[in-house]
Amino acid sequence: MKLGVDFGTTHTVVAYADRGNYPVLSFADEAGDFHESFPSLVAESDGQLCFGFEALACSRSRLTLLRSWKRLLSDPSVLPSTPVQIGSLSVPVAELLTRFLLALRDAILARSNLDPALKDGRAAALREARCAIGVPAHAHGAQRFITLDAFRRAGFSPIAMLNEPSAAGFEFTHRHRTNLTARRDHVVVYDLGGGTFDASLVRMRGRHHEVVHSSGLNRLGGDEFDGVLLDLVLARVSLTRSDVPAAPLARLLDQCREAKERLSPSSRKLSIDLESTLGELAPTTESVIAVSDYYDACTPLVERTIDTMTPVLASLEHAVAGEAQANALAGIYVVGGASSLPLVPRLVRARFGRRVQRSPYPSAAVAIGLAIRADDSAGFELSDQFSRTFGVFREAEAGREITFDPIFTQQARVPLPGAEPVQCRRAYRAAHNVGHFRFLECSELGADGGPSGDGVLADDVLFPFDPALCDAAQDLAAVPVQRRERGPRIEEEYTLDEHGMVAVTIRNLDANYQRVFRIER
Repeated sequence: MKLGVDFGTTHTVVAYADRGNYPVLSFADEAGDFHESFPSLVAESDGQLCFGFEALACSRSRLTLLRSWKRLLSDPSVLPSTPVQIGSLSVPVAELLTRFLLALRDAILARSNLDPALKDGRAAALREARCAIGVPAHAHGAQRFITLDAFRRAGFSPIAMLNEPSAAGFEFTHRHRTNLTARRDHVVVYDLGGGTFDASLVRMRGRHHEVVHSSGLNRLGGDEFDGVLLDLVLARVSLTRSDVPAAPLARLLDQCREAKERLSPSSRKLSIDLESTLGELAPTTESVIAVSDYYDACTPLVERTIDTMTPVLASLEHAVAGEAQANALAGIYVVGGASSLPLVPRLVRARFGRRVQRSPYPSAAVAIGLAIRADDSAGFELSDQFSRTFGVFREAEAGREITFDPIFTQQARVPLPGAEPVQCRRAYRAAHNVGHFRFLECSELGADGGPSGDGVLADDVLFPFDPALCDAAQDLAAVPVQRRERGPRIEEEYTLDEHGMVAVTIRNLDANYQRVFRIER
C-alpha cells in the first residue's frame, strides 16, 4: 500500500498509488455517506477522545469539539509535551496527533473505499502502509519532527516528508505534462490551505523537479476567511465576538464555514441562521450578507498572499537569464482547499492573467502529489530547498556582543532520499567551561545578517567543554558558566537530512569525546 497523506488544518486527504493512477480515498461518515476527506477534528465524549466523523457526531450535544488544532504545531512555544485541552481531557500535542493518525489509519482500512485487495491481511496492510507525508513549506524543525514521529507511532511507514507546494508540483506534472516545454519549464505553485499559505517556484524538467524559491504565511488560510464572515454577520446585528458565549459562537462559526464552502461563482448572497446558533441572543432570525460585501472584506487577505508570492516570482529573474525569461513561466498553479473560494482565483488571475490555472482537485492536489512520490515506479525526483534559515547565536568580542551564525540558509538543498546528508562544520577553541547553544530558525536574514521575519527557537543545547564535566549524569544546567583562556579545540558538525531536519555532533577534539543532538525541542 503506497499512500500520500495530506494532514490538513480542516481536512485530511489521502490518495494512493494504483498502477499509475492516484485516486483519492473516500471515507464513510456516521450515516454511511462518503466524503473525499477525513475531518481533522477531535472531541471528548464521556471521558474518551473521538476523531474525524465520530468527533463531529458526538460534539453536536456538547462543546467539546476542537478544530484547527494543527495550527498548534506551528506555534514556536509548543513542545511535544505541551498539553491540549479537549473537553475534560488534557492530552500532550504529540500524543494527540498520534491518536488522530491511529484513527485515520483505522478509517483507511475499515471505512474507506480502498480497493479490497489492498485491505486483505490487515496486519500486513498496516506494516506496508508506506506513505509520503506533507508539511507546510516553512514548517520549523520541531513541527517536522512531531509530525514524522507521530506517523511512525501510528503504524505508518513514512518514506518521505515533502513541503506541500512541492508535492502539488508533482500533481501538476502528472496532470498537465503537455503544458511544459524545454523552455517553459517553471511553475509557481500557489497553495492556500485551511491554515497556511505557501508559494514555490518549481523548475520541472521531465520527472525531475527542483524548487527554486519558496515563501509563505504560517497563519493565513481558510480559517481567516471564516472569521471575516463571522465578524460581518455579528456586525450586522450590532454584536462582537466578546458579546457571545463560546458555545453559540462556535455554532455560528461552523455555519459561516459551511456557507462559505457552498459559494459558487454565481452566488449573490449568504444567509446565516442566527436563531438556531445564537438562540435567545439572536436579535433576528437570520443575517443576510451580500457576497460582494464578503469578497470586499476578504480581498486584503488574498492580496497578502499575492504580495507574499512576489519574491517567488522575482526569483525567476535569477533562475533564467536574458530573453528566455519572458517565456520561462509555464503557469501559476492554484491549489489548496481555501482556493475553492471563487474570489481567490479571480484576484490571482486579475494580477497575472491567463497563465493562472486552478487544479481540478484543489483540495486533493497535495495528497495526489504525495502518492506520486510514494510510488517508486512513477520515477519522480525532487530537489527541494531548506525553505528557512537555521543558525546559532554566538558571543563576539570576548562576550561583549552577540552575533548570529547561519548554518543552513534558504539556499541549502535538502538531500535526495538515500543520499548523504548535507554537512556543515565549525571549529574553534572553547572560551568557556560549558557551551550553551541557542539554535534559531527564521524565515529570512536581515540586511545586517541577523535573523528576520518569523523566528522560532529551535533548541537549547548544553555541551561540556571542560572534560571534568563530561559525565552523562552531570546536570550542566546547574553548572555556573565560566570563561577560560585557550580552552580545548571544539568541532561542530551539522547535518541536514532528507526530511529537512537538522542534527549536530559536538566534539571535544583534545579530550576525544562527543555528543549528538537532534534539533527537535
